[in-house]
Amino acid sequence: MKATDTVYVDRAGELLIRFFDVTAGLLALAVMSPFFALIMLAIRLSDGGPVSFRQTRPGSMGRSFTMYKFRSMVVGASRIGQGLYIDGEHDDRITTVGRVIRKWSLDELPQLLNIIKGDMSIVGPRPAMPFQVKQYTARQKRRLTVKPGLTGWAQVNGRNSLSWPERIEYDLWYIEHRSLLLNLRIILKTIPAVLKPSGLYAARENYLLATGHPAGASAHAAPTAENREPVREAKTLIVRSS
Repeated sequence: MKATDTVYVDRAGELLIRFFDVTAGLLALAVMSPFFALIMLAIRLSDGGPVSFRQTRPGSMGRSFTMYKFRSMVVGASRIGQGLYIDGEHDDRITTVGRVIRKWSLDELPQLLNIIKGDMSIVGPRPAMPFQVKQYTARQKRRLTVKPGLTGWAQVNGRNSLSWPERIEYDLWYIEHRSLLLNLRIILKTIPAVLKPSGLYAARENYLLATGHPAGASAHAAPTAENREPVREAKTLIVRSS
């Protein structure tokens, strides 16, 4: 990323968020470890393949990291069928166990390891694919100024039912207002979003990144009653301390 593409960062706020991420991440791993074991056993017994799936994603400041997930598709799924695009819950590359864990977002839980390692945060923009990041405009690259998250503002405001430009606008709004208090609010909003799953799969046109803003969307802020305040343009580089 170029220096002019980044935003002001509250160093003290980021340290507080990092402390919360590590503490909550370790606690969640300890509490959920028996549940992790059951999911791993179910995946292994279903087809004998590996239980985990690893993929390289762009992280904070564009640095690549290895993202972890429970495997929910057949081995080598990205090389067959429709490649990286998942054609809804009826995509025949999704395994039986995979349909269950994807429905309840359980396939994402290994990203707690990414959070503890420092690759991700509990709350932040969801990790994009490398090919999507390559299409970012200078403004959209600001999405990379914070760590990607397990959940995020876009996730609780439409998830994959949003187009990529819309999701980016939600993420930019979040970055401008990022705080531990906002993160806690998003975590609370994530619970009903997971219990009543919707927007799990993106329509093909929403999966691809258009260069312009979608019809009806503001060029600055995602169109909701809660975040009508325009997102300010970034002007100064402040290197993150964590």
